[in-house]
Amino acid sequence: MDQNNYCVIMAGGVGSRFWPMSRTARPKQFLDILGTGQTLLEHTFNRFSKIIPSENILIVTNSIYGDLVREQLPELPDKNILLEPLRRNTAPCIAYASYKILERNPDASMVVAPSDHLILDEKEFLNVVKEGLGFVHEEKALMTIGISPSRPETGYGYIQVNGSSSTVKKYKNLKKVKTFTEKPDLKLAKVFLESGEFFWNSGIFFWSVDTILDSFARYLPEIHARFNEGKGKYDTYEEEAFIGKTYAECKNISIDYGIMEKADNVHVITADIGWSDLGTWGSLHDQMEKDKTENTIIGEHVLCYDLKGCLVSVPADKLVVLQGLKDVIVVETDDVLLVCKMEDEQKIKNFVNDVRILKGGDYV
Repeated sequence: MDQNNYCVIMAGGVGSRFWPMSRTARPKQFLDILGTGQTLLEHTFNRFSKIIPSENILIVTNSIYGDLVREQLPELPDKNILLEPLRRNTAPCIAYASYKILERNPDASMVVAPSDHLILDEKEFLNVVKEGLGFVHEEKALMTIGISPSRPETGYGYIQVNGSSSTVKKYKNLKKVKTFTEKPDLKLAKVFLESGEFFWNSGIFFWSVDTILDSFARYLPEIHARFNEGKGKYDTYEEEAFIGKTYAECKNISIDYGIMEKADNVHVITADIGWSDLGTWGSLHDQMEKDKTENTIIGEHVLCYDLKGCLVSVPADKLVVLQGLKDVIVVETDDVLLVCKMEDEQKIKNFVNDVRILKGGDYV
């Protein structure tokens, strides 16, 4: 394994669209959503550890989830668990991790990935990661993985490409990025799908540590300046206090808005890796195995009668009998039952807000 390769796994999200299974105290990345015996975080860590040294994998998460990370990844050294005191989106998260890596290895190349994505073709994915790390090691470029869209999805960001890469020809399916578009409406998403020029933005990024820090200096100078003040404090006893002060002063902004949409050295490598961001129950239903009437059933004792196109997730020890449902989400936990039309799943975030106001924080 190349000791100059690093991985940053972002694991600080709340995952409210996977309510009621995903809760503030234990969000979806710390759950066995897929019913495989491993949490999404464990899947992500184990996937990357096949090609990147475990000691070079960093987890960035909210401070309240530090114990969950330690519990699920006991082999990870404490210094590789970066605890954010506040939620400030992905740009400060990546700046923090980049400066940590700079202190350890100024020649590092990085892949940055969310902790809660589904990758069905792991072999092809790891090949793409190797190519991506090789490219950003050779070129002063920012890169992401683009996914060929299969439907006019309004919940994903889109990348428009501008032909083949003009810099390096040896990397398969590498293209220069023309534009980024965040979550279009249905009409525009259909145009994107039909044009053949657009790919879904996977949210998986590659760059060398010096390239990304140069990009912060150019496009997000305030964030760059704040984290730059911490040189010499990372991986020391001074780090925690410094990060607490820095995050309190940082604006909330994503890496997409802050850097990727502005930079002129962005590339995309297109790939068919069986990817889903698992942002909703519907996206899980799309990817999971289904029965002959298109139902996804997660549970040991579920009896279905006249069900079609449903997703059912219930405790393994509970007997559940369902009849006469079509395109419905049914999710039960110890204290909550959710029944929602698949087409209305975007309303789950609204349900969570109502539950918090009307029934208190115990249920969210």
